[in-house]
Amino acid sequence: MAADLSSLDPTGRFSKRVDNYVKYRPSYPEAVLTFFREQFGLTHDHTIADVGAGTGIFAELLLKNGYRVTCVEPNDAMREASVGQLSHYPGFSSVKGQGEATGLASQSVDLITVAQAFHWMEPVATKKEFLRILKPGGHTALIWNIRLQGSPFLVAYDKLKSDFGTDYSTSGRDVRDTLIDFFAPAAMQLIIFPHQEKLTWEALKGQLLSASYIPMPGHERYDVMMGVLTELFDTYQQDGTITMEYETKVYWA
Repeated sequence: MAADLSSLDPTGRFSKRVDNYVKYRPSYPEAVLTFFREQFGLTHDHTIADVGAGTGIFAELLLKNGYRVTCVEPNDAMREASVGQLSHYPGFSSVKGQGEATGLASQSVDLITVAQAFHWMEPVATKKEFLRILKPGGHTALIWNIRLQGSPFLVAYDKLKSDFGTDYSTSGRDVRDTLIDFFAPAAMQLIIFPHQEKLTWEALKGQLLSASYIPMPGHERYDVMMGVLTELFDTYQQDGTITMEYETKVYWA
């Protein structure tokens, strides 16, 4: 891991960004669920814990496909947002907890998912906790949407985040060595799915502001940053949208 992000206030730093997080953070491809069914034998009888669930973006993909999911989230504002978004699904439940201390019963979970959140967790304590709550034969899947840089817009957008981000250098997702240790003694596996979304100006702005390291309104650099973002959108948009391209990486063992 590029840095121990578990020390950078993972519980509180998203509290003021919940609205943008709910509306504009990217979803995940349906192909991930096909993989779960084929590789893990996932059925609707199984119990899933989505740890570090945030506002429930990945959990909703599972819930709308009929699975039972307990969302585990330490941030009160994000957890409350997930309840507001997902409580109409019959398989949904929610608890306050975190990777290192989920609050779930021992050997109660068939599948643990962690989407865009494992880098905020302390890996040794989290591994111990996951082994405690997993049923024998259960599985863990760690998932990230990794933004690509395969177009001039994506290169320029990454530079904007680097130029204006308050701690962007710590947000790297170079987690391979950490994950090898996390899954040991089993051999870590990786499968990658293509994923993309088309964003309007409002969606692009909202997605930028959902990042915990990006200046918020009132910051001395906010207006300059918005000027750069506006110029990027105007330069690269086609028919009122830009394309955000990702690789969705799923690590498992």
